[in-house]
Amino acid sequence: MVRSICAILAVLGSVPAAAQNYPSRPIRFVVPLAPAGAGDIVARTVAAKLSESWGQQIVIDNRPGANTIIGTDLVAKSKPDGYTWLLGVQGSLAINPATYPSLPYDPEKDFDAVTQMTVYGYVLVVHPALPVKSVAELIALARSRPAELAYGTSGNGGSNHLAGESFRLAAGIQLNAIPYKGSAPALTALLAGDVPLMFDTLITSIPLLKAGRLRALGVTLPKRSGSLPEVPTIAEAGLRGYEFTAWQAIVVPAGTDKAIIGKIHADTIKVLALPDVKRKLVDEGANELIGSPPDALTRLVHADIQKYRKLIADSGIKIQ
Repeated sequence: MVRSICAILAVLGSVPAAAQNYPSRPIRFVVPLAPAGAGDIVARTVAAKLSESWGQQIVIDNRPGANTIIGTDLVAKSKPDGYTWLLGVQGSLAINPATYPSLPYDPEKDFDAVTQMTVYGYVLVVHPALPVKSVAELIALARSRPAELAYGTSGNGGSNHLAGESFRLAAGIQLNAIPYKGSAPALTALLAGDVPLMFDTLITSIPLLKAGRLRALGVTLPKRSGSLPEVPTIAEAGLRGYEFTAWQAIVVPAGTDKAIIGKIHADTIKVLALPDVKRKLVDEGANELIGSPPDALTRLVHADIQKYRKLIADSGIKIQ
């Protein structure tokens, strides 16, 4: 479950002098998403433990809107003193720069990486009225009814939209993406039968699956989810090579003192290694806890921007 945390803990050295008195006042942790989603839960869980350890409050500041652009830009323009953090997510740091022709921030120049915390996946869920019980049956139905099936998304160019487009391209089928103003309205439409399927986060789908209000066909992860072990991956369910994951990270404004970044990184890794934190985040849908070094997160952001540029070009998605 924890890929690199133990190895990193073994080599962590002493904290440099520049970071010894950090933090000396409350920290603002901007989450560019609405409360109660997967990213918000990760941020709050880690922030609570760091607050206990440091004796300083870490205040979660939810700033959703414009596909995470509002909150992300706020941090990009903040003072690089270590007291403003951003919950960096795939959408803000990799998908948006690959999707929008212009942004008010540059993810590779305006932020310094701290650490990738988690990897999450999506679950392909369908309304119980849809006559399919597997990925293979869904693909067969889509081929028999070209361009008739639709899936709900949180908005044009959002993560679950790209999960659906990646699936559509890999399966060689036609599916219509129906954008809503967020994941919650899309899920409401699915439950009402207005759309027959959706790629949803595990945290919001699991209660509905247990209640029989939705049916799960597969998860987008490379291996089965610990919170939904009975549901196969989409790859093992018949679409070989398919995988779509999301991640959450901590980044700070560019120019932040490297010693401060090192302290945040080292102490976040310790938090991610705590058994109660691992248990909570896995229960909430995390597939893996990472705790990567800053340079690894920098490489991930760069690679994902290139990956999503290709996916968006191949799928023909247009963002105004």
